[in-house]
Amino acid sequence: MAATTPRRGLRRDPESLSQRRLVVTTGEPAGIGPDIALAAALADWPCELVFAGDPSVLAARAALLGLSINFRTWTGQSPAVPHRAGSMPVLAATIGREVQPGRPDPANARYVLSMIDAAAEGCIAGRFAAMVTAPVQKSSINDAGIAFQGHTEYLAGKGGGAHPVMLLVAGGLRIALATTHLPLAEVPRHISRESLERTVTVLDEGLRNAFRLEAPRIVVCGLNPHAGEGGHLGREEIEVIGPAVTALRARGLAVSGPVPADTAFTPSALEAADAVLAMYHDQGLPVIKHAGFGRAVNVTLGLSFHRTSVDHGTALDLAGTGRADPGSLFEAIDLALRLG
Repeated sequence: MAATTPRRGLRRDPESLSQRRLVVTTGEPAGIGPDIALAAALADWPCELVFAGDPSVLAARAALLGLSINFRTWTGQSPAVPHRAGSMPVLAATIGREVQPGRPDPANARYVLSMIDAAAEGCIAGRFAAMVTAPVQKSSINDAGIAFQGHTEYLAGKGGGAHPVMLLVAGGLRIALATTHLPLAEVPRHISRESLERTVTVLDEGLRNAFRLEAPRIVVCGLNPHAGEGGHLGREEIEVIGPAVTALRARGLAVSGPVPADTAFTPSALEAADAVLAMYHDQGLPVIKHAGFGRAVNVTLGLSFHRTSVDHGTALDLAGTGRADPGSLFEAIDLALRLG
């Protein structure tokens, strides 16, 4: 599936880029997060990059991969300057236990969260224009006795009860989610008229403000096959989704639906949409990953700061092998640079 071409938006002049500073969290230390962060440090960037992590972990991974990088502690005392290949300013955190690539350790869960905390707090304080996150191992964090659904939900908690919206971007294709990391059996009861109206409102505002799209066109998928087939395959479209769309249109938003998900992502349908709202994770994620796996970006809307992330997991089997593809992280950095 070819990604559609954006109508407009996401323009920044080179001078403004040079004045921006992004923080990149290095993710699960036993995964490919350190590998792809090191790859980013080996490239030139038009903005300043600061990497959150333990310098000893990053240095050990660089040695394993045979990379020559100059590590230094970032203090935030100097104005932002464009990143130069081979340097790695580090917002230092302390690892819990020695890292073995490919083998996550729950003893390092607090370390992983401390990186996210430091990056988010830096964004809230205005020290960073945006945060970019490498993947984390949710199971390892949960095994440490910490309730953790994912970055999106965790950052919402730090944002004072924000209503986060997960938006996946691959070129001009943008797919948002009405629900995120839930068992499929729990999805219907988490979809309400109120939640849909809040989600679409956040999505509309994000497309206007972060992506600089005027009057964004949003297509809302149905929950059931054939969007409920007039109630014969489910009534959520009639009783919940349809009324939410009607209310949003009455407020002046360019929203349509509910439409059957099996036709919402056809090329002709996407030409009339700036974003599609899927009802659940596996209704939208397969489409975005087919369109641009390894080059797609996860954006969290609804926070007080910008956050982008890779479209993949920790790839434990690739950690420390030199075979990790940093493409999605590069795309995440590039998009974070251009968000309004």
